[in-house]
Amino acid sequence: MAGAAAVVEGVYPRTVGRSYTLRTYGCQMNVHDSERMAGLLEAAGYARSDDPATADVVVLNTCAVRENADNKLYGNLGHLRPRKVANPGMQIAVGGCLAQKDRETIVRRAPWVDVVFGTHNVGALPVLLERARHNAAAQVEILEALEVFPSTLPARRESAYAGWVSISVGCNNTCTFCIVPSLRGTERDRRPGDVLAEVEALAAEGVLEVTLLGQNVNSYGVEFGDRGAFAKLLRACGDVPGLERVRFTSPHPRDFTSDVIAAMAQTPNVCPQLHMPLQSGSDRVLKAMRRSYRSARFLAILDEVRASIPDAAISTDIIVGFPGETDDDFAATLDVVAEARFASAFTFQYSPRPGTPAAAADQLPKAVVQERYERLVALQEEISWQQNRAQEGHTVEVLVATGEGRKDAATRRMSGRARDGRLVHFTPGERTVRPGDVVTVAVTYGAPHHLVADGPPLTHRRTRAGDAHAAGTRPGGPSTGLGLPGFGAPGPEPAVAGCAVGSGAVGSGAVGSGEGAR
Repeated sequence: MAGAAAVVEGVYPRTVGRSYTLRTYGCQMNVHDSERMAGLLEAAGYARSDDPATADVVVLNTCAVRENADNKLYGNLGHLRPRKVANPGMQIAVGGCLAQKDRETIVRRAPWVDVVFGTHNVGALPVLLERARHNAAAQVEILEALEVFPSTLPARRESAYAGWVSISVGCNNTCTFCIVPSLRGTERDRRPGDVLAEVEALAAEGVLEVTLLGQNVNSYGVEFGDRGAFAKLLRACGDVPGLERVRFTSPHPRDFTSDVIAAMAQTPNVCPQLHMPLQSGSDRVLKAMRRSYRSARFLAILDEVRASIPDAAISTDIIVGFPGETDDDFAATLDVVAEARFASAFTFQYSPRPGTPAAAADQLPKAVVQERYERLVALQEEISWQQNRAQEGHTVEVLVATGEGRKDAATRRMSGRARDGRLVHFTPGERTVRPGDVVTVAVTYGAPHHLVADGPPLTHRRTRAGDAHAAGTRPGGPSTGLGLPGFGAPGPEPAVAGCAVGSGAVGSGAVGSGEGAR
């Protein structure tokens, strides 16, 4: 059902009568990029498809970090081929990190793909789709550097109550296992005023929680010469009316400083949660990874955080089986995990990424990596369970969410996140509780990956976010960026609260093989 297309005045060609669907793989940055892609498509006249199986345009926003990312992409493209054959007017677009890496290889391996675009030119998607239709030929456009900061583009937000806000893109680190810098480029920092303006706009539309995003959020400000910018931004978010929760992801131990910890502790709406990637507890392996800290420094950061924020829930990323990892190295990781007592950990079996230094090293036998992985998961599961059992009898505030509890319908529960990021399943009782509302509940059971509150809510606060969710509306409107891309050195600002960025998306429990984020 290929609709008619028409180009009207404006930045993007406006396509009338065509529908789209988006499939997103990978990290929070990709999720946020997909919101921008959806906003661009809708600004160009596309409508979100009620039935993804019949959409006129299918966009795959890919990841190159997770294990088997290539196989997943080409497998999905293979499944789409019969639809394309049956309906030549349908279009398939591939974007994201794997598109940035594979480029023309995608259309060579899957010649039924219409558009390939990378991480630096998300804004070109509508134009490339129209060009592919007009020219009846695949369009591959990959830029080597960011020209327009993604946050200056339109967005179709997925949530009425929580929003992603990008503060930087790219990374200046050179971790030997990581492909991200080659795909996302070097760090580009968004202007503090632009970041804060987007946060304020979201809060004005009823959003209660924002997560500040960056490949390394606490290096924010290095591009414009203010190493304290991250802590300043956290404090500035504390002054935004209506904003109840601030999270951030991901920080790097090298750049995590005392002023950030103080800002977290002293800013009431910054959540008591921290995601701090360890990657390995072995100093020898950390050196081979080019991680510019050692285990003692890492543990000292955790001690300082807990001294200032005693109830902080701290999570981490750990890679098992990095090339050259010995039994002693792995034992050191177990020792650090036991001492750190993470609330949760995302544990990954190392898998090589082509083009990274570690990929060229001798790899460990799969059986060895699997055995170590299982031992690490068992240790962390026990620690997580102990920490969650300690929450029993406590009262927690929950921002009610959608899609968090896979068994909610069967158990007649609802779910959401506590302020420290823990997943909470609760029984709403007779109350009409909506996603976006806020409840307080008493924890009756702590499981390894979640908390359960089986009594009725102690309190229930209806919110504008809950109203918006019930009405099916989402934050929208024009982007906050004006004119030229909003990154680089900021202009003079009034002597009021500064701004910067934070990080820490906490998940629950151990996650399967792939690779640690930062």
